[in-house]
Order: sequence, then C-alpha cells, then structure tokens
Amino acid sequence: MAQRLVQLLTDQRDAFVEQWVDTVVRSLRGRITEAELRRELTELYGAVLEALASGGLAPRAEHFAEVRSLLVELSRNRARQGFSPTETAISVFSLKEVLEPVLSGENDDIRAYLQFSRLLDDLGLFTVEEHGRTREEIISVQAEQLLELSTPVVKLWDGVVGVPLVGTLDSARTQVVMEKLLQSLIDSNSTHAIIDITGVPAVDTQVAQHLLKTVVAARMMGAECTISGIRPQIAQTIVTLGIEFGDIPTKATLSDALRHALAQRAAAGQAGGLL
Repeated sequence: MAQRLVQLLTDQRDAFVEQWVDTVVRSLRGRITEAELRRELTELYGAVLEALASGGLAPRAEHFAEVRSLLVELSRNRARQGFSPTETAISVFSLKEVLEPVLSGENDDIRAYLQFSRLLDDLGLFTVEEHGRTREEIISVQAEQLLELSTPVVKLWDGVVGVPLVGTLDSARTQVVMEKLLQSLIDSNSTHAIIDITGVPAVDTQVAQHLLKTVVAARMMGAECTISGIRPQIAQTIVTLGIEFGDIPTKATLSDALRHALAQRAAAGQAGGLL
C-alpha cells in the first residue's frame, strides 16, 4: 500500500503540489504570500514522500523526524502570523482534498470514506479550537490570580502600609499595585506607604517609571511614600541610568523605611499639637 502511494505521489508530484498550494492559498485568504507558502508546502511534500519511501506509514517513527521538524516550524510561523490552530492544520489536511479524486476514482465506497474522513478532521479541529480556547481562559484567570497574590499590601504600623514587591514590575502589575495600595490607604486610614523592592531583581528606566507612577498616585491620596530595598547594585544602576526619584525618600532596608515613616508621623503629630 505504501509503495503504491509513494509511486502515485512521485508520478504526479508537481501537479499535486500546485493544487495543494492553490487550495491552501484560498483558505488563508491572502494573509501569507504565495511564494512563501509554495516553499513551505513543497519542502513538506518532499519530506513526506521521502519518509514514506524509507519507512512507510508511521508518523511517530524516526524516519518522519524531518517531517515533524518542518511541521513545528510551520506551526510556529503560523502562530506568530496570527493564524488559528484550524487554519494552521488546514495547510496539512488540504492535501487530502487534492488526493481524493485520484484515490477514489470511480469507487463510491472509497469516495464516501474519504469524505467522512474529512468530516472527522473538521470535527477534530473544532475540538482542538475549543480545547485551546478553554486553556487560554484558564491561563488568563490563573495569571490574574497570581498577579493578585504577588502584590500584597500589608499593614506595618498604625497609619503605615507596605507593598513588598517580588519579581518584575510591568504595566499590568503596576496597575494592580496602584489599585490595591490606594484602596488599602482608604481602608486603613494610613498616611504613609512603603514600597519595598528588595525582591525586584533589577531596576531600569521602565521599572523606575512604574514606581514613580505608584508614588504619585499615593500622594494624590494624601499619603507619603518611601521606597526601600535599594541594594548597592540597584543604587549603582540607578546612578548609571541617571534615574531621578526627586524628593521621594529611599532606604536600604524595610526597617529603615519603617523607622523613617514613624519619625515622620511623630513629627507630624507634634506639629499638629503645636497648632
């Protein structure tokens, strides 16, 4: 059976590849150049033909390694180009549509089987799409939950809250930090906030901008902010990059920052008493 298939694929190689390219071009609706598609499918056709000739119909076997490698490359390219799993798989399945008239001939039973096989392919692709969509939803929810857990706001003292940051600070996380910090300032009636970056691996210009946004937001709520966890390496990086924290107090450790915040509260209390 494999030998007959190899002979058929070899004898009509050019015609099959041409029809395959035409079929896939229509399904992708011009979102990939015909030249690029022709290169991919011609290379894949040749690899499949060589694998069939050398070891038969065993796609998981070693002689199909080159085919699998090409499919990995094709899949990654399609993903980067924004194609769905179904659109990607159609690039492979369309070859069956090309071969169907030749393989079935005048045999209605074979033609019916091939058509039913294509139906099962479509149903299988629908399952893959739904599975992938569900996995994306689960991952998205888990990412949001992890983001919430990774940005706690804790009460350090009466009127003082702290935000211990661990990991990279990006735009999405900055928004979460802002929201939780501002809400905590309201809930605890706090006037001081300490943002501790001991667990932040590196501080660059973007991270500094995110920190400044958080400080500005807290100040608009009437709270004074201190940034703690300025290690020697972080301090050197900040100086080298020319990052300016302005009048924002910075401390080496969380305990230093807490001591500073308590001193400010005490000074504010004395000033209030004098008034």
